[in-house]
Amino acid sequence: MTAYHHASVRGQKLFYREAGSKDSPTVVLLHGFPSSSHMFRGLIPQLADKFHIIAPDYVGFGYSDAPSARDFEYTFDNLAAHIEDLLFKNLGLKQFSIYVQDYGAPIGYRIASKHPDAIQSIVVQNGNAYAEGIGGAFDPMKPFWTNRNSETEKPVRNLLTKEMTIFQYTHGVADPERISPDSYTLDQYFLDRPGNAAIQLDLLYNYQLNLTLYDRWHEYFRKRQPRMLILWGKNDPFFTVDGAKAYQKDIPKAELHLIDTGHFALEDFNSFIAERMRKFLSQSAVPSGVSAA
Repeated sequence: MTAYHHASVRGQKLFYREAGSKDSPTVVLLHGFPSSSHMFRGLIPQLADKFHIIAPDYVGFGYSDAPSARDFEYTFDNLAAHIEDLLFKNLGLKQFSIYVQDYGAPIGYRIASKHPDAIQSIVVQNGNAYAEGIGGAFDPMKPFWTNRNSETEKPVRNLLTKEMTIFQYTHGVADPERISPDSYTLDQYFLDRPGNAAIQLDLLYNYQLNLTLYDRWHEYFRKRQPRMLILWGKNDPFFTVDGAKAYQKDIPKAELHLIDTGHFALEDFNSFIAERMRKFLSQSAVPSGVSAA
C-alpha cells in the first residue's frame, strides 16, 4: 500500500509517496520535468514488497507547495536542498539508493556528490550528466540561456504546452496506445496553474548551470564508483544514447540497457525496468540506517 504524506521543509510543504517496510532498503525516486512522483505510480507497487520507497514532488511540482517565482528562488540548488533536508532531516535516512530521471539527475547528483557515503546505488533512466548527452531538443533553449529576454523566451514557452507534453510522452514510442493519457493530462494540469509558467521558465533558465557541474559529478563517479544501473529510452530527443554510454567512461562496471522507447520509459517498459531494478538493487542495498561494510 502506498501512503501519501506532506512534510514541512524549510517553510514549504513537500508531498511524497511512501511504500514498503521502513526496515527494508530505501530507494528514493526522483522525477523529471514536467512530471511529479505520479510518474512512479506503476513502479512503486512492483518494488514495495522488498524495498522502502520514497518518491517526493519538488517544490513547484505535483502536490508540493508552489510559491510564486517572486517568493521562492527556483534553482536546482534550492530544489535539491529541500529534497536533501526531507531525506536526511525529516525522514532520518542514513543510506539509500536513488533513481534519477531528467530533472532528477541534477537534483540527485547534487545530493550524491555531497553525501557519497549515503548512496548505495544509482539507477539512471534518461538522466543526463554529460555534454554529449544533450540532444537537439535543447537547441531552442540555447539562445535563451545566452540572453534571456521576451524573444528568446518564446520558443522555450512551447515546452509548457499540451502538445509538447504529449510529445514528451509519445515521441519514440513503438505503440502510443500503450501510453496512458493520465500521465500527460495530470502533468499539464499542474503546468497550467496560474504562475507556473514563471516557475518553469526560471528553472529552464537555471538548467544551464547544471552543465557547469558535470566535471564535479564525473569526479564523484570516478572516485566513488557507485553501483549504477542505466535504463535508457534510446529514442529520447532530449538526452541521447551517447549520454547513456558516457557514464561507462567513468564507471566501467555500470550496467547499461538501451530500451526501444522515448523519454518517459516507465510508461511502456514499467515491468522491464522493475525487473532489472529488483535484481540490481537486491545485490547492493542494505536496510536504511545500517552502514554498508
